[in-house]
Amino acid sequence: MVYDLLRDSSFGFLVNWASRGRIFSFPEERADFVSPRVNADEVHGTASAATLPQNPEAQVCAEPEMEYKAHVGQDDGTLVTWYGDDDPDNPLNWSPKKRGFVTFLICFLNFSSYTGSAIYTAAIPSIMESFDVSLTYATLGLTLYVLGYGIGPMFLSPFQEIARLGRNTVYLTTLFLFVLFQIPVFCAPNIQTLMAFRFLTGFLSSPALSTGGATMGDIFHPEHLGYFIGLWAIGGVAGPVTGPIVGGFAAQANGWKWPIYELTWLTSFTFLILFALLPETYGPTILYRRAQRLRKLTGNQRLYAQVERDAESKSIVAALNETLLRPFVLLTEPMLFFVDLYTGFIYSVFYLWFEAFPLVFNDIYHFNLGVSGLPYLGFIVSSFFTYAIFWANEKYFIKRRYAQAAASGKPPPPPEIRIWLGILSGISIPTSVLIFGFASKPDIHWIVPVIGAALYLPGLLLSVMTLSMYISLSYPKHLASVLAGNTVFRGGMASVFPLFGRAFFVNLGLGPASAILAGISFFLMCILWLLMKYGPRLRKRSKYATYESY
Repeated sequence: MVYDLLRDSSFGFLVNWASRGRIFSFPEERADFVSPRVNADEVHGTASAATLPQNPEAQVCAEPEMEYKAHVGQDDGTLVTWYGDDDPDNPLNWSPKKRGFVTFLICFLNFSSYTGSAIYTAAIPSIMESFDVSLTYATLGLTLYVLGYGIGPMFLSPFQEIARLGRNTVYLTTLFLFVLFQIPVFCAPNIQTLMAFRFLTGFLSSPALSTGGATMGDIFHPEHLGYFIGLWAIGGVAGPVTGPIVGGFAAQANGWKWPIYELTWLTSFTFLILFALLPETYGPTILYRRAQRLRKLTGNQRLYAQVERDAESKSIVAALNETLLRPFVLLTEPMLFFVDLYTGFIYSVFYLWFEAFPLVFNDIYHFNLGVSGLPYLGFIVSSFFTYAIFWANEKYFIKRRYAQAAASGKPPPPPEIRIWLGILSGISIPTSVLIFGFASKPDIHWIVPVIGAALYLPGLLLSVMTLSMYISLSYPKHLASVLAGNTVFRGGMASVFPLFGRAFFVNLGLGPASAILAGISFFLMCILWLLMKYGPRLRKRSKYATYESY
């Protein structure tokens, strides 16, 4: 497995290219290569000119009758695809250990990138002092980062769909620039430079935050995908809540630059381990490189991957249209608008915790800057309980419903079966903010608001995951647009809330301010009930959604 990881990584790809295929070589680069499947002349009786190799020992699979195998066209040469349903180069056929390790790497990348948002909050007091700016101005460093990773997927995600680039090229290029652009952050001569590069680094972090789920889809079958999307989501939550913990002690001891140093070290290590060990997972990219190797081995220039036949100049235009224009068109869909509004609100309130925690644990309980980050550990603890609930729902409810439908010959259950868990878990959101707001008093032990805050995470994670899957199932033909629109909506809303968070809690008081947030969340939960009841009717009337008579 280790050899395969090294060979299939960006490091292995460069070494293979530099050594002209002698080091980390693929089977198709060896002169004695024989296809795992039969030769074309054995299938058709006579060899096609399109498949005759220069090296008689190099055999190319050519079976038109079977899906996922290369086949011969009369005029356009031979299409190179998987050698069979058990092709070991197909990411869906990788060993459980290999797929598990890749899952860990993608989760770690998600964790590292998300850490960049909230680790900055520990530096805010020192930034205010160093640059003589107000709290609102200093908080822009958090806001612009979140705004950057909200907008970024609209521009960067389409490039991962270009087979000549693949997922790794986009991941590693943007991560390298992310690390490089940390230098102007901690060397910033003025606050304007600091803010500009905080936005750029947030923008560059977006591929890890937005398309990690697509990488999971490359390596796991749909029936197992939900479990691993859940793990990936936990990595996204663990990053922001870990940032203030590690950054708080560093900022307390050495000033605002040290949390940025820590972020630089973390993401540099992430880049190195991904460069050395993360294999390419995008199937069209793997097949594109296979076709290149086969052409070189056989001298047959009529061997091609499907993406080489497709006009990628047109596909990238279509992809940009899908992510830049159509998300806003789809916001006219009531179903999508209210789902985006709800997930955007609860995600925004999550970022208000980074304003509320200093008010409670620094001002009321008198924790120092480093210790005041430790209450965020409550979120990490509750995230594991949240994942257990999500796992049980997928295994014992969703999977069973699909199995029952298949056994009885009925269509699959409607997407609305996903909403009930979001509604049920959403109850924890107003409960959490009410406990936190009204229990944050000097005469009440600090563990009570910590527990109250930790209760927020089940509602956030389960609502976002279930509702994201709901809209994905409802709009499968416009999946990229739907998810891009949801990401932009959430990122845009969440970037604004920290700017008024402290004034909101100070002027109204923690209790009344929390009551307002709880009331809004209760109101939005009622909209989810309506979607659960009227969702099929809305999908039937929509020209974008998919509707079946269930």
